[in-house]
Amino acid sequence: MVKLLPLRAPKQRRKFFGVQDFFSKRREEGYERKSWAEIEIQSSASKFFNLFVTQVHEIQNITDEVHQIKLHQGDWHGLGSHSVKHWTYTLGGKVVNCKEHFEEIDRANKTLTLNIFDRHASELYKMLKGKIKVVEKGEGALVKWTYKYEKVHEAIPPPQAYLDLAIKVVKDVDAHLLKA
Repeated sequence: MVKLLPLRAPKQRRKFFGVQDFFSKRREEGYERKSWAEIEIQSSASKFFNLFVTQVHEIQNITDEVHQIKLHQGDWHGLGSHSVKHWTYTLGGKVVNCKEHFEEIDRANKTLTLNIFDRHASELYKMLKGKIKVVEKGEGALVKWTYKYEKVHEAIPPPQAYLDLAIKVVKDVDAHLLKA
């Protein structure tokens, strides 16, 4: 008996940006993909990570790209669909909305996984998940922001606008933490 293995595209890693298609969980309509960015920051990994986990509501006061973050249901720091935040932000020159909730917080490895859904995100992607990993690097840190996504249809572009927003937010948060 011949066992067919799923196809895997070769990994193509660039220093700061990347897009990778993979077939690890093949679905009838499409397949999951990843896009990522790596951003060096000067602030400490702990301070940066803690702001995203414990003070995410402050991001609206730090960057001009995020206009409002409000609690839709639950609490600010809970996991799962019972703790949902509603975001209003500028993406590709347009003001858009989405909802988000934390799926996993790994404090030891400074990793946060979040599910982005509803409104603009759902119009383009069946699934859009963000993962923020912060690693100490010298006197600063390295932030790796990854989006795992599945397009609504093939004509939809990768979430480069979301990566651009993430990079801007990371830089603005870094500058804010350095001033504090």
